[in-house]
Amino acid sequence: MIDFELDKLKEECGVFGIYAKEECDVASITYYGLYALQHRGQESAGIAVTNGKDIDCYKAMGLVSEVFSQESIEKLKGKAAIGHVRYSTTGSSNVINAQPIVGRSKLGSIAIAHNGNLVNAEVIRELLEDGGCIFQTTADSEVVLNLIARGAKKGIENAVLDAVQAVKGSYAIVILFEDKLIGVRDPNGIRPLCIGKIDNNYIICSESCALDAVSAEFVRDIEPGEVVVIDEKGIASYNFTEKISCKTCSFEYIYFARPDSVIDGINVYSARVRAGHQLFKESPAEADIVIGVPDSGLAAAVGYAEASGIPFGTGFIKNKYVGRTFISPNQALRERTVSVKLNVLKVNVEGKRVILIDDSIVRGTTSKKLVEALRKAGAKEVHFRVSSPVVKYPCYFGIDIQYRSELIGSMNTIEQIREEIGCDSLGYLTIDGLLDSLDSKKGFCLGCFKGVYPVSTPIEAGKDILER
Repeated sequence: MIDFELDKLKEECGVFGIYAKEECDVASITYYGLYALQHRGQESAGIAVTNGKDIDCYKAMGLVSEVFSQESIEKLKGKAAIGHVRYSTTGSSNVINAQPIVGRSKLGSIAIAHNGNLVNAEVIRELLEDGGCIFQTTADSEVVLNLIARGAKKGIENAVLDAVQAVKGSYAIVILFEDKLIGVRDPNGIRPLCIGKIDNNYIICSESCALDAVSAEFVRDIEPGEVVVIDEKGIASYNFTEKISCKTCSFEYIYFARPDSVIDGINVYSARVRAGHQLFKESPAEADIVIGVPDSGLAAAVGYAEASGIPFGTGFIKNKYVGRTFISPNQALRERTVSVKLNVLKVNVEGKRVILIDDSIVRGTTSKKLVEALRKAGAKEVHFRVSSPVVKYPCYFGIDIQYRSELIGSMNTIEQIREEIGCDSLGYLTIDGLLDSLDSKKGFCLGCFKGVYPVSTPIEAGKDILER
């Protein structure tokens, strides 16, 4: 079975929050917001709601549409809510680690939902446990929750500011108190977070596509190192760090984000099309048709076709009705069911020289199957083009690749990769080409391409911060 999603880098999760100054169904709005963010995590989903006195939470394993029913949504009544869709990178995949995580302290009930990865979470967790803290989960998000509770005597805003200054890594966080909604973005802005508005009701979420899904107006991106507090008084902003250059994860634009999102002023779809233009300049090929791997390779394929003058066409048909838990009863049947999730449109590729565009090659196993499927369908030549640089290094900030041995690009030359996946030629976008396609003065995290990260890893600091 060609299950291309198994050979992709995985984002950790998506977050959504709403504070209603005017009457509205915050749980339903959060549900539709999470539905739009489903691509960021498909393992679990949850919503927490406050009525001003208590926080009620409902979460379970599965997709948003599987977890929530009309009945469960109707039970979540309140004036503010946060929601979460999860793909686990830190903490195992089970309902205990599903978010939002809810706790209680001198500040009252608190719920937290987090996208990213804290590289010093284990150090801080150990110190907190030594001090008597008890953890319910293995998720690093609970570390932040305990740090906030630890600073309760300083008040909500100061407790949050102190907590986020203690942690290192990538994070886009929404925190729900009984009477406040707070959003936090890490000092490098590695993970995206933005603000929207419906009438006088404010929203904080991972991507602008979630605002579109609930007919909200985009207000602005939350800046790196910014804490946004929303309550009855309105919206307030605090900077908790000295100005650090923005280092948004470049893979947000390459693959993670939905193409209809705008992140830090960059339209994701347009960036992918420009990457296709640049890819043709750097790695041209003679062919009869340009096709893309659904879905994230399609925009770059459009760009490549525009720049080259070679017709763009549909090469693969994606089965939209196969759930994430499709199971073949045995290995032999799995090998036979190559067309369950992705099937070649034979009429478009038979007897033709094909340029196949994908956003990345991670392990290479799926790329090899795609090439084999095109040849079996009668493609005369298959030229593979990748709209990102070679992924050579692990990521410590919320992506599920932690070892270089998992990456085909870490130990192989481009020619060796070409031989492994079986295509006639192979070309990658250069790092300079990627930056040109992003067309921005902002900075980006390129750690998985260059091995240089915006935050030192592994982090062994933490104790000094806690003991201030």
